Amino acid sequence: MALFDLPLADLRQHRCATPEPADFDAFWAGTLDEARRLAAPAVLSPVDTGLRAVDTTDVTFTGFGGQPVKAWLNRPADVEGPLPVVVEFIGYGGGRGYPHDWLLWSAAGYAHLVMDTRGQGGGWRAGDTPDPDGSGPQTPGFLTRGVLDPQTYYYRRLITDAVRAVETARALPFASHVLVSGISQGGGLALAAAGLSSPGDLAGVIAGVPFLCDIRRAVTITDRAPYAEFAAFCRLNPSRAALALSTVDYVDGAHFAARITAPALLSAALMDLTCPPSTVFAAYNALRGPKELELYEWDGHDGGQGHFSSRAVAFANGLI
Repeated sequence: MALFDLPLADLRQHRCATPEPADFDAFWAGTLDEARRLAAPAVLSPVDTGLRAVDTTDVTFTGFGGQPVKAWLNRPADVEGPLPVVVEFIGYGGGRGYPHDWLLWSAAGYAHLVMDTRGQGGGWRAGDTPDPDGSGPQTPGFLTRGVLDPQTYYYRRLITDAVRAVETARALPFASHVLVSGISQGGGLALAAAGLSSPGDLAGVIAGVPFLCDIRRAVTITDRAPYAEFAAFCRLNPSRAALALSTVDYVDGAHFAARITAPALLSAALMDLTCPPSTVFAAYNALRGPKELELYEWDGHDGGQGHFSSRAVAFANGLI
């Protein structure tokens, strides 16, 4: 790895050059209104994991189009009374896995809702939520699934799931505050869910090296997956490239960031070929509320690893 993106001084000023679609707000309002109209109460089933310090619940809530989405809910065992809830979204290709894969936030004293990722779970951690065609977990990619129309685009469905996960967390009877969190694709989903939530719904936003930001720039400056999937699609379908680019404008994290007023912690890594630092700065510089950036000058997409986890916990503790 080596430095390949803009100089740091330019990164600190960088903003997304792509205007948001004129109907961006209407598009998402209509999508979410339909999901809420078709929503059913969440189903919560206790799970015996053998973990004495953690109580685990298998959650099924309704996401895009009223379709069922799985999640794990971990919380400190035998703790009565209100708890803050962290809603976490998962990186590209991964599913919810097992409850014991997700112990950081419950160990820190939070309830932790981990949303499964529809159709994913064949890359590095198993998943349990199909995409609407009935397909279960599959190996990536997803970046161009349905990309010729915003209405059919995969990330329209997944982002709607993320917003509904936040709404499910807020409805938990013990929830005192709700935060969103994620790394890479999960960070991009955290930004999207925060941007589409009402002001005051979230106590904080944590997005490590987020994916899906300044997408038009990203697909031209890195040949690393997942963005390479988009370039490959356009290379084979050049007459459809403009249409595909107009679709991804509806899911760009920089556009969602411009609607976020909750306190936010982001991270960027200067040698990150997967989510180039300029794309992260495009989202960070668009944020409208209090914000912090953890910058890793020598890291790639690992983005600080355990160090960022400790920063995330300290950040959340400072908000609650």
